[in-house]
Amino acid sequence: MSLWTASEAAEATGGQAQGDWACNGVSIDTRTLQPGDLFVALKAARDGHEFVAQALDKGAAAALVTHLPDGVAENAPLLIVEDVQQALEALGRAGRARLGPQAKVAAVTGSVGKTSTKEMLLAIFGDQGKAHASVDSYNNHWGVPLTLARMPRDTDYAVIEIGMNHPGEIAPLAKQARPDAAMVTNVAAVHLEAFKDVAAIAVEKATIFEGMEPGGVAVINADHDHSDIVLDKALERGLRETTFGQAGHHYKLGEVKVQGDTTVAQAEAEGAPLIFKIDTPGRHFAMNALGALALAEALGADRALAVQSLGRWSPYAGRGVRERIQLDPVDTHLALELIDDSYNANPTSMAAALEVLAASEVTHDIGRVSKGRRIAFVGDMKELGPEALALHAGLADLEATRALDVVHCVGPLMKAFYDNLPEHQRGDWTETAEEMLQGLRSRLDSGDVVLIKGSLSMKLGGIVDAIRKMGHPVPTA
Repeated sequence: MSLWTASEAAEATGGQAQGDWACNGVSIDTRTLQPGDLFVALKAARDGHEFVAQALDKGAAAALVTHLPDGVAENAPLLIVEDVQQALEALGRAGRARLGPQAKVAAVTGSVGKTSTKEMLLAIFGDQGKAHASVDSYNNHWGVPLTLARMPRDTDYAVIEIGMNHPGEIAPLAKQARPDAAMVTNVAAVHLEAFKDVAAIAVEKATIFEGMEPGGVAVINADHDHSDIVLDKALERGLRETTFGQAGHHYKLGEVKVQGDTTVAQAEAEGAPLIFKIDTPGRHFAMNALGALALAEALGADRALAVQSLGRWSPYAGRGVRERIQLDPVDTHLALELIDDSYNANPTSMAAALEVLAASEVTHDIGRVSKGRRIAFVGDMKELGPEALALHAGLADLEATRALDVVHCVGPLMKAFYDNLPEHQRGDWTETAEEMLQGLRSRLDSGDVVLIKGSLSMKLGGIVDAIRKMGHPVPTA
């Protein structure tokens, strides 16, 4: 069964279909387009209409456009609309509307942990039905409608990630998704360039509930300082509230232990004892997992099966995934451990990543340096507003930071962190990640555990790639 026929897409968008086509997917990028996709010619850094001919040559079923692009045959399969972005949103709303009455939609927002929590929910729901979710961090004005437009007709569970950079962005996206349950993972000092303070961020996060009908379920982290703002909004909308966290009333997190490459947590779920594990180290993952369990149960998922699903979950590239890099092709003992958390960074997630590194077990007496080391390469955290330098400098005061052996810093903001470190912990500081690549191998040795963490624009992924190329990556999970 096709995802969209020409007539269905035309009816949904109010556009004019040219040709009798049907598509099996929706794409906005010719680099990842698959044969049979509907290519959406959005305007971003470049006008997508410039790539329509290429998309059709690659096997696109049709293209969503405002006019006949240059180099495209007059009888090419097209869906012609007045505005491509608005048409994509309309297609997404139609995708949501045609789900069966038994299908459930979850939405996830928060300052930290949105993507990891979304992936946990996808793992849970995927083991209990046909599940669909946002790809990567497709959580903005085009990512949410694209996810909805891609949703198969027979979806049982959908998980929609919703993000923001400025006020007023979340509510319109939530109204497109119309979730049956929505979760706010937390509220933290992120995007402060666009907000007065953290309380204002809480107000914006809480607008996710504006897309919900009365009687839906609001899943709220009770541990942050502004949880009352989020809770009040949920109650104002007539939603049923479920809280989680160490201060949670419904799902209460107890002791969390990091044991090697596994995190084990004790908790209470609606008063009943609960033990669950995650196949990756990190206390912050335990909190996200508890919220995921709360939301999954709110939508009818089986708790025992959900716990089993979490036990098999681990993060993917750039978000805390761990790899063993074998530095010698013969002697398998000569290796280091790499923690790739290079996709994003803010004060909360940076502190969590440093805690993971501090708790990691190093290996002694196998490299040229007899002592295995906990080494961090950290880059600037962006969009923190006037407090940016203070927030970076404050990383040096964290208990986790004191447990590290060497910290290398990248970027002008991270210079504040570097300068605030004790002399014995200072590695190198460079303006750019590219400069840090010079002499990288000499900074590392077998037995080390190495964390890479920074905002995506700092391009610390290049350091990750360089470390991988030093040897033979072996997944630890």
